[in-house]
Amino acid sequence: MIDDKWKNLILATLMFNLGFTIWFSFAPFTDDIATEFGLSVTELGIVSSAAVVAVPAGRLLIGPLTDRFGAPITASVTLVIVGVFSVISAFAQTYEVFTVSRVIASLAGITFVIGIQHVSEWFKEENLGMAEGIFAGVGNAGAGLGAYVTLPRIFGADYAGPLFSTNWRAAFFYTGLVAIVLGLSYSLFGDAAKTEEKRRATRESASLRRVLYVGTRYGAIVLSAAYVMTFGLEVAMNGWLGTYYREAFGQGDIVIAATFAATFSIAAGLLRPIGGYISDLVARTERSVLPWFEGRYREQWTFTMLVFVVVSLLVMTAAGLTGNIYVAVVAGFFVGVGCAFSEGAIFAQVPAMFPNNSGTVSGVVGGIGTVGGTVYPLVFAAPFLPNLHVGYAVVAVTMIPVLALCSWVFQPRIAERATEDGLAVGGDEPIGAANPTGDD
Repeated sequence: MIDDKWKNLILATLMFNLGFTIWFSFAPFTDDIATEFGLSVTELGIVSSAAVVAVPAGRLLIGPLTDRFGAPITASVTLVIVGVFSVISAFAQTYEVFTVSRVIASLAGITFVIGIQHVSEWFKEENLGMAEGIFAGVGNAGAGLGAYVTLPRIFGADYAGPLFSTNWRAAFFYTGLVAIVLGLSYSLFGDAAKTEEKRRATRESASLRRVLYVGTRYGAIVLSAAYVMTFGLEVAMNGWLGTYYREAFGQGDIVIAATFAATFSIAAGLLRPIGGYISDLVARTERSVLPWFEGRYREQWTFTMLVFVVVSLLVMTAAGLTGNIYVAVVAGFFVGVGCAFSEGAIFAQVPAMFPNNSGTVSGVVGGIGTVGGTVYPLVFAAPFLPNLHVGYAVVAVTMIPVLALCSWVFQPRIAERATEDGLAVGGDEPIGAANPTGDD
């Protein structure tokens, strides 16, 4: 019999993987969708951005709701709603109906927050980085292995099925059905927390006042900003790279372009557990990566990876300017590596810093972080740029203030009080204390 903590980790991971498959299922079919609805490259960038638009607000809301009602309930409701509107988008005959239904189906992106909270309710602090990394890493692979690799092969250009002759319509329909089935299964087999004591502590901490309080602590603010430049970037590139490889390099084959884009997604997804594991390791062994942040071992690793993301984006622009698509694909892979390691480190810190508010803080960090996925595609596709390669360097420059913010908050004298000090929103009690109810 599988241990309950692993059962719930598997459920959360399946939910998140399917959620990301649905969220990014638009990207591999942009050429066919653009042809049917008459979209330009710039308009595709806008549509890609629109597919993310509901997620930030959804994550901010679903975090405290998951703390309050438990992951099995919020996961079930979310998956059923996402599935229904994914099915509706498959039958859409107008651009307006298609866009609205895909925006609602994009709520699949909030499954990340539900899963982060669910996993944190079952694993103790010294293993959080690894557990959350497994959940987020395999789940994130839904964007690469699911949306970019699997869907274009099952629903290729010559697809002719029993219900649809259009490949993207079939993809949206069947993934929607799977979401509905998994949503019902989650409500039947999922368990909210390891103990009733843990469930009660989390439930009682969920309130609007608490959301405002934890969301304005320096720890939550800096992790949110860091997530904008990592996960926000990942979301943006997952939705953009298929178009980039097709338009910037003239790669018209949908399967090949999607495969090239998947190299980024797979790196950003499957390598994420490594970032979380190393964060756990440096914290346990008290190993300094950057002595500048003396004693703040998780923060040292996180900051190092954030710098790597900025550098890798500059390399992405340089690689694209060579005109060689294979060089650009390799550079994109390393951007994915930077995103993976950074995100694993960030979400090793979230439940460790806020043990009884992991859903709320995950919602704040995940919701704000997703904003990057809305803004960055507009930069990548900006018509005033000289070419489609320069956008990566522009985005890298915008990340420098975030590095400056992190370098300030990660200082020991600031970091040690980062869960208590913040902007002028009052609270009841410190929230960074260890949680005695989360032990195995």
